[in-house]
Amino acid sequence: MLSTLEPQLDGFTGSVITPDSPDYEAAARTPLLPSTPALVLRPRDVADVQRAVRAAAASGLAVAVRGGGHSFAGLGTVDEGIVIDLRALDSIEVLDGDRVRIGGGATWGAVVQALTPHGLAISSGDTASVGVGGLTLSGGIGWMVRSHGLTLDHLVSAEVVTAAGEVVTASTVSHPDLFWALRGGGGGLAVVTSFELQAERLSTVTFGTLTFPATEAAQVVTGWAEHLRTAPRELTSAVRLANPFAGGVDAPVEVTVAAIGGDADSLIDPLRALGTLQSDTVTVQPYGEVLEEGHVLPPGIRLAVRSGFVPPESVGDAVAEVVAIAVAPQPAAIVLNSIGGAVADVGPHDTAFAHRRAELMVTTFCGGPAPAFDGIRAGLDGVWARLAPHTEGAYANFLDGSSPEARASVHPEGTRRRLEEIRAEYDPQALFARRSAS
Repeated sequence: MLSTLEPQLDGFTGSVITPDSPDYEAAARTPLLPSTPALVLRPRDVADVQRAVRAAAASGLAVAVRGGGHSFAGLGTVDEGIVIDLRALDSIEVLDGDRVRIGGGATWGAVVQALTPHGLAISSGDTASVGVGGLTLSGGIGWMVRSHGLTLDHLVSAEVVTAAGEVVTASTVSHPDLFWALRGGGGGLAVVTSFELQAERLSTVTFGTLTFPATEAAQVVTGWAEHLRTAPRELTSAVRLANPFAGGVDAPVEVTVAAIGGDADSLIDPLRALGTLQSDTVTVQPYGEVLEEGHVLPPGIRLAVRSGFVPPESVGDAVAEVVAIAVAPQPAAIVLNSIGGAVADVGPHDTAFAHRRAELMVTTFCGGPAPAFDGIRAGLDGVWARLAPHTEGAYANFLDGSSPEARASVHPEGTRRRLEEIRAEYDPQALFARRSAS
């Protein structure tokens, strides 16, 4: 196959990795999934990305674009197809006006380290090894989300390579429809080679975790949700229950908090008073130290991940159902993320991320060895049968590809239609849509 693509790859200066290459196994898999692509292309610059896209189009094979490779749904790799791996496009440049230009292959850990000396931060996720591209294109829910919104809300412009191999800049004034789609469309329309984002002046955050006994889950989680409904947006928080690696039904309730500003105790103290406080690790920290390192799954272990958003009218019922699920045997760790705040400042039709009304996001994580995975997934389906009446939609960054219905619900029907219209203009052959979700 490689010989048939040589005309399109003429002048390609990056790495061309085939199944016969010594580094194929490492290049083929992502941190979360093994895979067997026919070819992995690692461009060094934008011109290389153009050559890679033209070669992929000529091949007729499915194409996956990889930034950090942390897609639970496996969108950073594809069996028997072509992976365009952007890891070499990882530059980070601070511009005038606290704007930052970031390469499509950069990770958030590198971005944080580059911005910290400037006293800057960008609302991002919670994991250092996650790619800037995948997170930004689907949303960006992390420890600044209530105070500063989604990552994509800070996107000023994006340099992209289209399916035709052309380089364009998308912004509110140049290719505005494409720019709309890039902010929440989840990718699959073009290859983003760099992002220009507006950073915030921020150096420290009051951050840590409060733990309470599992027996107090109902009062703690209910009180947590009530507090976050009216708390100032300077407070962002998440709750983890039923962690199977910490005792399952007996696992402590973990309330992680991130408060921005000088009066953090007034925001956090009501949470400390929700129950019997077992531990309190909350301290003032540099923002650059609060992101976790990502994990690489051991061979043979698979993950099942599902998510949904909770609108204001369903918060009480959703929280009650989450607690009822968590105190009974079931396979998943359950996480509730507070949203609202600055996320709701943007209209539901202003970007392709439409879930602006949501006050909470529910996510379930479970995993196990491949032979037992079907049973684990069936258990997770049972959990979501109970959560479904109280949730809507799904977060593209927290899907494992197990449910076509969940994937379809990432975007409401009107958003999906507009995304398809934009795809027809920029990628009429659906080059970037022919991706595996397994």
